Amino acid sequence: MPSGNPFEDQIDNNNNPFETNMENSNGSESHNDTNPKVQFLNTDEFKDVAFDNDNENSLSYDDQNDAHSFEATPHLNKKDNKGAFEPFEDELETHTSLKNDLEDEAEDNELNHNGNRMKRLRWGTHRNKKGRPNVGRAKTLKWAKKNFQNPFEEFIGMEDSLDDAAEKNRADEHRTVYFNMDMPADTLDEDGHPIVDYVRNKIRTTKYTPITFFPKNILFQFQNFANVYFLVLIILGAFQIFGVTNPGFASVPLIVIVCITAFKDAIEDSRRTVLDLEVNNTRTYILSGVPNNNVSVDNISLWRKFKKANSRLLFKFIDYCKESFTEEGKKKKAQRQRNKLHVQRTREASGNPRNSLDSMESYRGSAEYGRPSLDYDVDEPYDMYANNGTVIDKSLPPREDCKFSKDYWKNVNVGDIVRIHNDDEIPADIILLSTSDHDGGCYVETKNLDGETNLKVRNALKCSIPVRSSRDIGRSKFWIESEGPHANLYTYQGNLKYVDPATGDMSNEPININNLLLRGCTLRNTKWAMGIVIFTGNDTKIMLNAGVTPTKKSRIARELNFSVVINFLLLFVLCFVSGIINGVYYNKSGTSRNYFEYGTIGGSPATNGFVSFWVAVILYQSLVPISLYISVEIIKTAQAAFIYGDVLLYNAKLDYPCTPKSWNISDDLGQVEYIFSDKTGTLTQNVMEFKKCTINGVSYGRAYTEALAGLRKRQGINVEEEGRREKAEIAKDKDTMIADLKSISNNSQFYPDEMTFVSKEFVKDLKGENGDYQKKCDEHFMLALSLCHSVLVEPHKNDPDRLDLKAQSPDEAALVGTARDLGFSFVGKTKTGLIVEIQGVQKEFQVLNILEFNSSRKRMSCIIKIPGPTPESEPSALLICKGADSIIYSRLSKDNNQNDETLLEKTALHLEQYATEGLRTLCIAQREISWSEYEKWSKQYDVAASSLNNREEELERISDQIERDLVLLGGTAIEDRLQDGVPDSIALLADAGIKLWVLTGDKVETAINIGFSCNLLNNDMELLVIKSQGEDVSKYGEDPFEIVNSLLSKYLREHFNMSGNELELAEAKLQHDVPHGNFGVVIDGDALKLALSGEDIRRKFLLLCKNCKAVLCCRVSPSQKAAVTKLVKNTLDVMTLAIGDGSNDVAMIQSADVGVGIAGEEGRQAVMCSDYAIGQFRYLTRLVLVHGRWSYKRLAEMIPSFFYKNVIFTLALFFYGIYNNFDGSYLFEYTYLSFYNLAFTSLPVIFMGILDQDVNDTISLLVPELYKVGILRLEWNQRKFIWYMVDGLYQSIICFFFPYLIYHKTMYVSNNGLGLEHRYYVGTMVATIAVIACNLYILIHQYRWDWFTGFFIGLSIIVLYGWTGIWTSSLISNEYFKAASRIYGVPVFWGITFIGVMFCLLPRFTYDVFLKLFYPSDVDIIREMWARGDFNQYPQGYDPTDPNRPNITKNSLVSNEKKIQLNVADDEDPFSDSAMYFGGNNSNRSLATEEIPMSFIDRPDGTPMLIRKDQPNNWTSPKENQDLLFSPNINSDEERVPRRSMGARTSLDQTREQMLTSNQLDTRFSVDRARVSLELPGVTHAEDLMKRQSRET
Repeated sequence: MPSGNPFEDQIDNNNNPFETNMENSNGSESHNDTNPKVQFLNTDEFKDVAFDNDNENSLSYDDQNDAHSFEATPHLNKKDNKGAFEPFEDELETHTSLKNDLEDEAEDNELNHNGNRMKRLRWGTHRNKKGRPNVGRAKTLKWAKKNFQNPFEEFIGMEDSLDDAAEKNRADEHRTVYFNMDMPADTLDEDGHPIVDYVRNKIRTTKYTPITFFPKNILFQFQNFANVYFLVLIILGAFQIFGVTNPGFASVPLIVIVCITAFKDAIEDSRRTVLDLEVNNTRTYILSGVPNNNVSVDNISLWRKFKKANSRLLFKFIDYCKESFTEEGKKKKAQRQRNKLHVQRTREASGNPRNSLDSMESYRGSAEYGRPSLDYDVDEPYDMYANNGTVIDKSLPPREDCKFSKDYWKNVNVGDIVRIHNDDEIPADIILLSTSDHDGGCYVETKNLDGETNLKVRNALKCSIPVRSSRDIGRSKFWIESEGPHANLYTYQGNLKYVDPATGDMSNEPININNLLLRGCTLRNTKWAMGIVIFTGNDTKIMLNAGVTPTKKSRIARELNFSVVINFLLLFVLCFVSGIINGVYYNKSGTSRNYFEYGTIGGSPATNGFVSFWVAVILYQSLVPISLYISVEIIKTAQAAFIYGDVLLYNAKLDYPCTPKSWNISDDLGQVEYIFSDKTGTLTQNVMEFKKCTINGVSYGRAYTEALAGLRKRQGINVEEEGRREKAEIAKDKDTMIADLKSISNNSQFYPDEMTFVSKEFVKDLKGENGDYQKKCDEHFMLALSLCHSVLVEPHKNDPDRLDLKAQSPDEAALVGTARDLGFSFVGKTKTGLIVEIQGVQKEFQVLNILEFNSSRKRMSCIIKIPGPTPESEPSALLICKGADSIIYSRLSKDNNQNDETLLEKTALHLEQYATEGLRTLCIAQREISWSEYEKWSKQYDVAASSLNNREEELERISDQIERDLVLLGGTAIEDRLQDGVPDSIALLADAGIKLWVLTGDKVETAINIGFSCNLLNNDMELLVIKSQGEDVSKYGEDPFEIVNSLLSKYLREHFNMSGNELELAEAKLQHDVPHGNFGVVIDGDALKLALSGEDIRRKFLLLCKNCKAVLCCRVSPSQKAAVTKLVKNTLDVMTLAIGDGSNDVAMIQSADVGVGIAGEEGRQAVMCSDYAIGQFRYLTRLVLVHGRWSYKRLAEMIPSFFYKNVIFTLALFFYGIYNNFDGSYLFEYTYLSFYNLAFTSLPVIFMGILDQDVNDTISLLVPELYKVGILRLEWNQRKFIWYMVDGLYQSIICFFFPYLIYHKTMYVSNNGLGLEHRYYVGTMVATIAVIACNLYILIHQYRWDWFTGFFIGLSIIVLYGWTGIWTSSLISNEYFKAASRIYGVPVFWGITFIGVMFCLLPRFTYDVFLKLFYPSDVDIIREMWARGDFNQYPQGYDPTDPNRPNITKNSLVSNEKKIQLNVADDEDPFSDSAMYFGGNNSNRSLATEEIPMSFIDRPDGTPMLIRKDQPNNWTSPKENQDLLFSPNINSDEERVPRRSMGARTSLDQTREQMLTSNQLDTRFSVDRARVSLELPGVTHAEDLMKRQSRET
């Protein structure tokens, strides 16, 4: 290879890159007979590229050769990086950066004059100044502004609209930010400070600070009426007039509950504090040397100074404690002292001043990270911007002190110039001024906002692109007029104004969302970006969208208030009766009171009655027990701890357990009826895997997808066994394929572990075993994939020789990655093209233009320059286009010499089959263009690219002209990888009666594919499409609202015989069963906006969705997600759960009753605002079906039991008042009053609420139908509460009057002659019966009996006896002295205790036994099966959603003849529509078999009619048609019926028949996809593709 630039064109003069004479001879193979004349790229004609490490001009991955290449930058705040906490580095390495950047510029200028740079205008994510996307890049949420005109008024008229939208929309608060300019006088106050005070960039998501914690927390707790009530009683008890024996002791329960709640709140808030500290102390680079006049530097209040001083003292004290009392702290202190001593000795030895790198601990040379400083002076801007206005004023002298210095995020202010390096997060909302890329573009990753890892393009302002360094920006002057902060992520309006130094005129450049870097995004594939801060802190869009996490109360807690009100009414009645009777009694004369009392306290009967009323309130206060609230807090805290500690909810890959953020709503998890889920990052991994392709009519690839497994399962196939067998065969084929690929060539970028495309037949064809033509077709197809893309490469952080692909979409990475695996490796870019390593030999291809992909075009193209056969010959151009199958087919040439119809039909049928398997299809096509035609088009393209008006429309028009008359090369099929266990999780949730709605911002096609992959949709389902525009809906109305309303009315009337009135809605609220119709709703954002705009249409939309099994809302904005969630929650009065992973899911998460955030590999914004955080979607199943159901059942039994036990004790006091005229005397010794709820009866009921289990976790997942009792709210309701209260009334009568009857006729005297007539002695008998009865009552209603619960129930009873004996042995007990020895020494005490307890429990025990024997509940039946051993084959902790679960042989549970009908309660039976059979079928559950519908079985022997029984193993597989080895074959006579069975057979039908006969199509299942009511993208039909090809373009 000659020296010099290795990328100069050196073309062999003797070869032609096109083989124009390639035609099939008669001896060609049959499958090539009808192929079109495809022109192949002869890669031998392109120059080989060698890599020489010694050649400074050779290809490398620095800024000398690739503007997009970079070296990795260390992440801040990582355990192996001290970037966030290291000392400031005030000096950067200027000399090295100056040399590199000057070389960079010199090379760019030379190329601009002498070379041809690849023409690429990054307009994929452009928006106009109003935020409306004319065209946009796929998956960038660019459609959101299009969906609504004003995001804060889109749901006006809805009662459940976003109430805080107005507070977040402060766009009319315009702000003007000045840089390097004096501020106008009208913007300053009398002291010269700015009038406008911008918020700090320091954020605080906590509720409290160390100073405000105590007062705010106490104030918050006493917003609870119960706490106020108990505080009032304690205050009243402090007055002697009310006769409280020990007021201080009575205040202990309230103090304990307040302290425990405060401790719990402090722990919750401390976690947020730690996260806030990490974020606020992250480091960034801020320009110093240019004063920022927009903020007051010294505007720090005394209060902030006081807080800062306290914080410094607090942290110093904490550090001192750590260094003094912890081993780790002592080690760090010793290391610091050693480093200090080392530095000191070094100075003494050298005699020189301290070098900045002397500290070993903070050593961090900036050069090793490839982050050169840009502090150099450039006299001339880039030539490409010489004719444009620029903000740089050359007349200003350079600032020598102007440089970028490290600082904390919290110190970033509005108006600061910030420089962000690659892989750094954006610290604030920043207007992009310039980047390291010479076109001013940069890539950002928005996973913290929307959960997507694909990259988005942002562009710098044209007037500031020449700014390359701190000195450049120091010589600039401009000001920005900006709108105010608002929460809309997709729109921004502003203007940058400056005085043009050349003309002296004021210039203006508009700013839109494309020029804005939002806080929380991450800079990717760009060395650096520079911008000016416009919004900080809580004014940034991510913080405005996050909002304040709402305080949620569980449904049981809300309904508990009504129970408390009932008890308050009962308390009032008791106290009122006590006051009246006592007042009347004091009005009587001639009573013994006149002889023993010296007057009255009140002085009059009325006053005495009033005082007695309050005395009774204090006496009967336990009727509304404060101990209930502390017990509930303890139980919910323990439940949260169990959830956190569940190892089966732990994600080892992320080292992340299930983390409860809200501890008080665990019972709501057991009542969820609707789940609203995001798609990207929630159901999917956002990872695309190339699985199949069709080239020249031949299908390649083997895969066993989730959609295929679901389809086979519905056919009655054992998919677990089939899947294991098929995956094993795929693994064998992969090993064979890897060995063959290694034998073909030495591919430097071949990594077998990353290979997802498995096809040994493709490798055979690549070797030429099936003919040279097919080999060339395969090679050309893969080369097209390696050329037509916008992927970037960077060295792997651990292996520099390994190149990582960085794509703007995961689909593109999958395509380029597969081409790399097969020997066509894209390894880098040059200034003019791409470097592709073809079978170990590197070639350079000059790329003339790239027409990028966006959601409106749905295609991407690149134009490759093809050299002529000789240097004097005219070159040509080859356009390669990839895009959606429907788009490509509509642009194919209709010339049969170009596209053979049979080939098109075969490809369409293959694509249809791929789509049936849940794969995302894509087509590849090409077009050869003469050089003269290209030059003519290129001139038009350049004019459109430089157009100032309607640039995007002009570019689209010009691109459309050349992307015509294409020749089809083939198609690809990519699997959007679901998270592990998603289909199984969705199936379990559906069996539990939970409805899943998918609310996604993604496009309709993607959502449809995922719907089929996760088995939310199936091929038997009819999809009801709701959209507001299109040719097929124009007949339904003139305006969009009328169209949507008509469609909703039509679907309701035709499919459900409904009109959408209020009566139907009222009936729908009472129905909680799963919809019976096999329908699904698909609606986009535009139609959803209209469907939510009015009360009537909103009601129709809700009724339609409620009666459909699946609902997919596509292209919806975050506010629309929240609106749909609120609509269902508030209108249907059901429990809702929302799950997501991005910032765009926060509103939905906060609107639902329960919000779950997925802390996956994507952003964690949703986690911060959620109630529960999990690692994967499949953990939701266990969280809801196990922990949620347990929590609900436990609390539903614990709360009424708590009221019951207090009713017994309190009403016994009331009955005693009958005999003392309600004078307030205590029946029980005063310690009994407090210890009854604290010690005697507290532990059993608390442990029941913590540990009780009706069935274990495995059975809860195997029998998800048990969950339906929570949806129907059968475990907790007011009727149950009333019955427990009545039970308590009955038992209180037994507890009091049985001991009373002992004394009724005669007083009882013990053997030693000592009397037992004291009221405390009677109270001891009453208390003993009550305590034992209550604890045994809890035991009876507890499902789980073990030594632990038995021990604490026994301990509670023993404590009663022990305390009585110990307390009465002390003289402090006064008149109660020696009471235990007297009472326990008489046989009647033990007799009355036994009889009393038996009579208390016998009625309820008899009733419970009768129900279990004659009217068993669902759980009773399952528990009997459990005890019988029907679930013994499942190991402990078995999870049906775990992909690594053990293989369980599904033995017969009971005979097929035995039928078990489960009843829930009364006429509300969730299982009434299906008889429950247990047999040897393919079910891994115990209820409601889910296999084949009965109509599918037609043969007398039970064999499915569509399954061939007599030939199970005669299956042959030409190439890979996704044929399952040893799978049952579909009978050709019964299944192979053309889709067009009525009428004439078309050419497509004949091709289908031929392909089925020759096994070129999979015959195991029908390719008929779901029926759609209207035209719907993403539902691929071969007929539709052929119609598009034949349609006039």
